[in-house]
Amino acid sequence: MMCSRPLRRTGARFARLTLLPALVASAFASPLQAADLLTIASDAMDSNAELAAARSQTSSVGAGRDVQQSDLLPQVDLTGNLTHNRQYESQSSGFQTADDSYTGASLTLEATQALFDARNSREVEQTEREIDQQLYRLAATEQQVLINVSSAYFEILRAHEVLEARRAQERAIGRQLEQAREQFEVGLIAITEVEEAQAAFDQARAERITAQSNLQVSFEALERLTGQRYSSIDSLGDEIPIAPPTPGDRDHWVEMAMENNPLVLASQAAVEVSRGSVDIARAGRQPTVNAFANYNYADDDREAIEGHNSSSQVGLQASLPLYTGGRTSASIRQNTYLLEASQYEFEAQRRDTIQQVRSFYTQVSNDVSTVEARAQAIVSNQSALDATRAGYEVGTRNIVDVLNAEQNLYNAIAEHASARYDYVINLLTLRQQSGSLDVPAVKEVNAWLDGGSVSFILPEEAESSDAAMEIGEPPQPVR
Repeated sequence: MMCSRPLRRTGARFARLTLLPALVASAFASPLQAADLLTIASDAMDSNAELAAARSQTSSVGAGRDVQQSDLLPQVDLTGNLTHNRQYESQSSGFQTADDSYTGASLTLEATQALFDARNSREVEQTEREIDQQLYRLAATEQQVLINVSSAYFEILRAHEVLEARRAQERAIGRQLEQAREQFEVGLIAITEVEEAQAAFDQARAERITAQSNLQVSFEALERLTGQRYSSIDSLGDEIPIAPPTPGDRDHWVEMAMENNPLVLASQAAVEVSRGSVDIARAGRQPTVNAFANYNYADDDREAIEGHNSSSQVGLQASLPLYTGGRTSASIRQNTYLLEASQYEFEAQRRDTIQQVRSFYTQVSNDVSTVEARAQAIVSNQSALDATRAGYEVGTRNIVDVLNAEQNLYNAIAEHASARYDYVINLLTLRQQSGSLDVPAVKEVNAWLDGGSVSFILPEEAESSDAAMEIGEPPQPVR
């Protein structure tokens, strides 16, 4: 499928993409409570390895423009030679005109200026397109870092709340186990009920250990993104504004993504880069015209010759490729196929983004109802547990019923916590897919934190591990 859709490069969009690092820096300049979402996002923007690589790549592409432009500027070369000469003759004559061994020196100063070079001109234009493409890629990386940090942050809080639910479950079933043992010792219940309680307690303990491990892994995942270790972070408030996406039109979010999603824009820019490559290949059939000037100076130390030789030239040089063995035609065909591939890749990225936006819009909308339903499930399971315990006390229910009711209650608590964090993460991901994940969006979510803290002390790492992460000082570019 050939796509002729022009690249839309508006000033507003470029300003939004190129100003994102500045906006992030200004947002983090104000004093903030340590280890909240904004603070950790600031650490990631400063030290994330993927983002640092993307910034260096962007600088490299920008420097490539200067490399290409240099071919259109004057070129000046100075060449010098120093040679020792010795002649060997088998014939003899009545007189000798020069030494048979002498040293000569020469200097050549040459300047050229391209007057017409279609290929180099196209290559300069190509670097401009590549800079546009790389800026979109950098913006995509910045947004990906923000969503990765936010997701890792709330995964920690999710793991903490699940761990708290599992700890409460273990304590509750542990008390039930102690009660069952006491009742068995006085002959009120059979040993089977003690064994049921023991099995439930062992299961609760295993779930608690798993939840504790998940919390540690979540903290370490956040450390990978920022290169820093956090022993505690701020927790999410109990009352957060869980509401459907605004605006409430799914097609509006899709249109926003088509205009702002940096991956879509980068794929669209890649089409223009590929189209420029075709133009460069076609320019190989056009002539080149250069102006040149040179000055030559030569001298040697032969005794019979006095003075030196010098000459100068000024002129124009034109070159027209007549036949290159089919190389130019093959290069045009090759880049035409690459252009076609980039058009299909752009269409694939466009379709994928549309599907992602629609999916996350639906998920966020459903999360609102899910959180409400999960909260009601806690109330219902608490009532069911109270009723089951009352029935157990009067002998209409057995201990298995009580244990199942307790497990259902704490499962409901854990699932409600997960539903809340699903909503937050999916909402931020929807913003990312639509290209609107920025500092204000992170600030909005950061305001939902209530000042409480979630702590976890990670084990100390060996010194060799820290040394393995050391990459040395970055190279300093030559100005």
